[in-house]
Amino acid sequence: MQALEALHTRSSFPRLAEPAPNETQLENICKAALRAADHGLLRPWRFLIIRGDALTRLGELFVQAARADADDFSDAQAERLMNKPHRAPMIIVTISSPSEHPKVPEFEQDLSAAAATQNMLVAAYAQGIGAMWRTGSMAFHPVVKKGLGLSSNEKIIGFLYLGTAKDATRNIQQVKPGDYFQVW
Repeated sequence: MQALEALHTRSSFPRLAEPAPNETQLENICKAALRAADHGLLRPWRFLIIRGDALTRLGELFVQAARADADDFSDAQAERLMNKPHRAPMIIVTISSPSEHPKVPEFEQDLSAAAATQNMLVAAYAQGIGAMWRTGSMAFHPVVKKGLGLSSNEKIIGFLYLGTAKDATRNIQQVKPGDYFQVW
């Protein structure tokens, strides 16, 4: 798939199944992340690849976080949270890992990590891999951040779910650039 075609037609796929990206596809996704806009070449990101039994451990971490906040957390709620990571056979967690810099504020470094995530979405789509960028409350929960090994200055930008799309590509509503771009 050509780059412009991927950029113009990319869509999210919330329903994903096996197989996960193979090693070559995963390497292409990772390389795409590393080409994100990055002022000062700080590489203010890091990534966790979660698959196999680690998906269950992530679900357990989600439940632990939710139970830390609620005394009346039901078994049904726990089961729903346990299953969230299993919505795909692979998840890549994007972590913004900013450093002090006199010219590049932390906010800009966070945006660079988000750009890396967008690059991974497009790289997945260009290879025929279904992907969905999710964030949600667990991305901000201190129990989850600690359990995933984040330092105090790091934050989760998103969970990138990857796998084979269960559904066909949706018809994408065409948006007119003129509705959002104007000459100044």
